Amino acid sequence: MKQFRHSFVVDSNIDEVWKFYTNINHLKIITPKQMKIEILKVTNETIKEGEEAWLKAKIITDSQWHSKITHMRPYEYVDEMMSGRFKIWKHLHKFNKISEDKTEVMDQVDFQLHHGMIGRLFENYVMRQLSEIFTYRKQATIDALQKES
Repeated sequence: MKQFRHSFVVDSNIDEVWKFYTNINHLKIITPKQMKIEILKVTNETIKEGEEAWLKAKIITDSQWHSKITHMRPYEYVDEMMSGRFKIWKHLHKFNKISEDKTEVMDQVDFQLHHGMIGRLFENYVMRQLSEIFTYRKQATIDALQKES
């Protein structure tokens, strides 16, 4: 299994960041436009443990997946892919208060592709794609939440 990590700091209160990230519609803001993400169905727009979402996006080709929030506590949650392009996809979202108006946004994705050794041949490609996606997510989050001085 491979692990991807990404973190950054946004000049915003942790409660504002948490409210933003625990509304499923944040995905429409922080996902690169060329991926054309669609939220097909959700059990609840507010992300809570046990909630599920069915999504569609362009990842090389059109791709659909089903994910579920499998763990949640204050300022931390995990979404896991129940079906889709990955054999295993476990995404930890964690938010750390740095100060009253600074929050660290931390992501850790553990993944495994289908098809054994053949799938492993594509792991570095996936890592590069994740790096590009999360770089976009960083700037989109900052643009959405950071107040101008």
